[in-house]
Amino acid sequence: MPLYANVKPGFDARNSRGTRAFFEKCAKTPIVFCAALSIVLNMTIETAGRHSPARMLEFMTGQPFAFFLNALILFSSLSTVLLFRRRIFAYALWSMAWLTLGVVNGIILSYRMTPFTMTDLSLLESGLSVIPSYLSSFQIGLVIAVAALVLLLFVLLFLLAPKKAGALSRAKNFLAIVLIFAALTAVTASGMRSNAIGAVFGNLAYAYRDYGVPYCFLNTWLNTGIKRPFGYSSRSVHAIFDAGELDAMSSQKLYSDAESSAFPADLPNIVFLQLESFVDPVEIKELSCSEEAAPWFHELREKFSSGYLTVPSIGAGTANTEFEVLSGMSTKFFGPGEYPYKSILREVPCESLAYNMKNLGYASHAIHNHRGAFYNRNVVFANLGFDTFTSLEYMNGVTLTPRNWARDDVLLRQITGAMDSTPERDFVFAISVQGHGSYPEKPVLEEPAVRVSGNMDAARVNAFEYYLHQIREMDDFLRRLTANFANRREDIVLVVYGDHLPALDLRDGDMAHASSFETEYVIWDNFGLEKNDKNLYAYQLAAEVEARLGLTQGTLPAYHQNHAGDALYIENLKRLQYDMLYGKRYIYGGRMPFKKTDLQMGFSPIGIDEVLEAGGAHYIRGHGFTPYSKASLGDRVLETEFLSPGELKLLEDVTPEEVAALQVSQVEKRNEILSTTE
Repeated sequence: MPLYANVKPGFDARNSRGTRAFFEKCAKTPIVFCAALSIVLNMTIETAGRHSPARMLEFMTGQPFAFFLNALILFSSLSTVLLFRRRIFAYALWSMAWLTLGVVNGIILSYRMTPFTMTDLSLLESGLSVIPSYLSSFQIGLVIAVAALVLLLFVLLFLLAPKKAGALSRAKNFLAIVLIFAALTAVTASGMRSNAIGAVFGNLAYAYRDYGVPYCFLNTWLNTGIKRPFGYSSRSVHAIFDAGELDAMSSQKLYSDAESSAFPADLPNIVFLQLESFVDPVEIKELSCSEEAAPWFHELREKFSSGYLTVPSIGAGTANTEFEVLSGMSTKFFGPGEYPYKSILREVPCESLAYNMKNLGYASHAIHNHRGAFYNRNVVFANLGFDTFTSLEYMNGVTLTPRNWARDDVLLRQITGAMDSTPERDFVFAISVQGHGSYPEKPVLEEPAVRVSGNMDAARVNAFEYYLHQIREMDDFLRRLTANFANRREDIVLVVYGDHLPALDLRDGDMAHASSFETEYVIWDNFGLEKNDKNLYAYQLAAEVEARLGLTQGTLPAYHQNHAGDALYIENLKRLQYDMLYGKRYIYGGRMPFKKTDLQMGFSPIGIDEVLEAGGAHYIRGHGFTPYSKASLGDRVLETEFLSPGELKLLEDVTPEEVAALQVSQVEKRNEILSTTE
């Protein structure tokens, strides 16, 4: 007896002989139909991800096992329709889900070099906030209209598509599905044993290219965190260091609990400046420029310690480079495409450069000219040991690029202001945003600072000229920052580096140093450190800076300084990271030595001095206000007009009792309250 019989008629178009025959054939041979549909879906998904049918065919013929495995993944999911009467609807639902994955991945790869991952879904709220930087209002409206149309079509399909009549053999169909998934497991294991596919992705973009979109996307969902190392134990962790190193680490005092006289007296201020998508354009071989785009950085590189910095991502992933530099940990041990800022660091404190510097008496400040809640920084920075975090919502005088990113010149007064806000030495970690993509393929600048020529089409020339214009402005900001530091009557070390290459489809062969994972760093100072060039990984940078200052403060800095040449260097780094974040913390004596800080948003407090009434309106006078300052009553944010850093105008009527209870909140553009006056 056919699995699908006595199909009930629906809308008239389905009563035609050809259409009815099609539905009945699908109904009678669902397994065959699932197999055929899975191949078509897989071809469509890979075409979208590769932006080319020809490249899809290269994948299908060049990596047949990977193509077959991805088709089998789709086939396994489609086979679950056997459990439902509304099979046509179930087919459509699964197909739309997979097609959406493919299309979204293709769109994302048009703007950045990192493909779509499960982590992007956890970043959905943050991602929505930057959509206006990528899409026009018309495009956003078009996306909404298409989504609404698809939803309507699915409602109609659910109501009108045929259902299977008669008995449904769920037990037999369930057994068939189990066997299909068992086959998928066996084929996957076989592929891993033969190295036809992999589970560890050193380069996520290349993994999607080599292993296929469905397989890699599922890996970013199922493979998260750091897996327990083989033989993990207290003995294996302590064996990483020799006895003398362990004694030195255990004797390190938490100077934050000591008297100020216990702090070393000759240490400089330390400033890290992470520049968004920054690289000296002379490193890009295809560029022929009218003049240098980063002349000051180029000059610093020649005069001060510098080198190439291997970062964990291309075209995106700022937070992961940031995490590696601050923590001394490698993100390669986490799941593919995972952001620790969106997972473990939301809950668990982590040894970091900020904690280590605080133990030497430093005040620690984080600064970012973008949304405070982006990547959960307003939560995570408390678990990384910062005292203050100044985000865009706490800044005045911000100007925007044509792509609506804050220009970096605002960071000059924010960095120096943070340093001036405390009497002790300062550790400042500043994160730039100006160089962020996307880079327009049509002219948006009347007079680009640098002109580009070469064997490129007009769209690529426009994109590069826009990017280089931002690099020039960032370089000018860097020049002013170092000039300011040179004139200050205190010792300062400034560490400058790019977080990743720009999303301009740059490959290894496009770079002078033959790696698309390398940016550059410079260690500037105003007191005469010896120049010593060295190529580093991002997770080694903080340890190198400590070494230049004669410091070995912290477990991972000690490890990087003393064991980088060990045969088991990478394996033991993973063991330490697991122990510190997920394990029993044997290296810390079985306890968590770091406590979440009471993070202050903004290095300068915001306050209300008085509330006045004039002309039927209420005015709030105080200090520290910005365009993101809003009058509030508890969790209720009131409509407010920013007049100046010292005055706000309330645009709502309030009672005398409410006037007495008025507060001022800093509200980011997704309407999340970051802080409120007391």
